[in-house]
Amino acid sequence: MPVISEEYFDIVDDNNVVTGRAARSECHGKPELAHRAVHVLVFNSAGELYLQKRSLQKDVQPGKWDTSVGGHLLVGESYEHAAVREMREELGIQVPELRFLYQYVMRNEVETEFISTYKACFDGRITPDPLEISEGRFYKFDEIKGLLGAGYFSSNFEDEFSRYRSGKRRMSL
Repeated sequence: MPVISEEYFDIVDDNNVVTGRAARSECHGKPELAHRAVHVLVFNSAGELYLQKRSLQKDVQPGKWDTSVGGHLLVGESYEHAAVREMREELGIQVPELRFLYQYVMRNEVETEFISTYKACFDGRITPDPLEISEGRFYKFDEIKGLLGAGYFSSNFEDEFSRYRSGKRRMSL
């Protein structure tokens, strides 16, 4: 039987400076262990946004529709490298260019994350990882707006969508 090692994250202070490291299992459930994450908003050439439905096996917000790509940075990993890795792992895609949009802090009862969000365009075949994602598809903005607040999306995505639409770029805790 293969041994599955646990992921470790850099723990950061209020200025996003690394102060230590902790296992994923320690970080979820302890919001005082702030760590880094990355989101990628994947658009097609028609301007539609790809969303993923989180697997029911996920420990945070299972079964909710969520940001195109989202994941944690591993110890010592850069935000951009994590974005490229997560797109490959979650959606099976590589894009020629990523555009940095903004960085912000997300805090809830489960965790605190310093999130960098990127934008990518992709019109090819997307192959979601079935362990992470139960389904995925492109949405028109009007369709997303009509479903906000109905419990359809993860709270993280609703916050992300609002930020993206408003251009909000808050970084403080």
